[in-house]
Amino acid sequence: MKLSIVIPCYNEVKTIRNIVDRVRAAPVTDKEIIIVDDCSRDGTRDLLRAEIAPLVDKIIYHEINQGKGAALRTGFAATTGDVVIVQDADLEYDPNEYPKLLQPIIDGKADVVFGSRFAGGEAHRVVYFWHMVGNKALTLLSNMMTNLNVTDMETCYKVFKREVLRKITVEENRFGFEPEITAKVSKLDVVIYEVGISYYGRTYKEGKKIGWRDGFRALYAIMKYNLFR
Repeated sequence: MKLSIVIPCYNEVKTIRNIVDRVRAAPVTDKEIIIVDDCSRDGTRDLLRAEIAPLVDKIIYHEINQGKGAALRTGFAATTGDVVIVQDADLEYDPNEYPKLLQPIIDGKADVVFGSRFAGGEAHRVVYFWHMVGNKALTLLSNMMTNLNVTDMETCYKVFKREVLRKITVEENRFGFEPEITAKVSKLDVVIYEVGISYYGRTYKEGKKIGWRDGFRALYAIMKYNLFR
């Protein structure tokens, strides 16, 4: 089974080489690494071209900054693997956990797997209280709309059989991708599993990008893709 790893990247010059090294070292034999640079302006592009291009399968460059959802839309279209996973370009999520995320699919039990920061007993860095509250509130509202019982709708780690992604058109350009994809998956005849993961959340000083405006967009996306699509 071939795993396609899609890494959306924007202004991650401090972490992109590290995460690529970790993804390459992840305990999955057959994998494809695709980076989508969303018009970085901090030197990330120079690093990608000079050092990282030989280490990955594809790098796609956006000439206009569009957002995470747009980068994932581009990346998904370029995948050739049987299974696709989203990997953020920072160091918040651990690629060593790919095997346990893939296991429900390998076992024939699941079509989609969410990695939950709130399920299980894995290690977590202690960071922002109100981010956690907002996350859980958005997840609750999403669950009310989808009738799912996921514990972490906003998680980066979402794993899909490729045929599932073929049935979905990503419309959101920014962080509205998370509630959009959850809503659209919930409307398909697929089995969704959740696996507990570790999480090393970073601070805004360290480069965290999501903000309160994205929370309001997530609310809008939850309503739009559950009630009007």
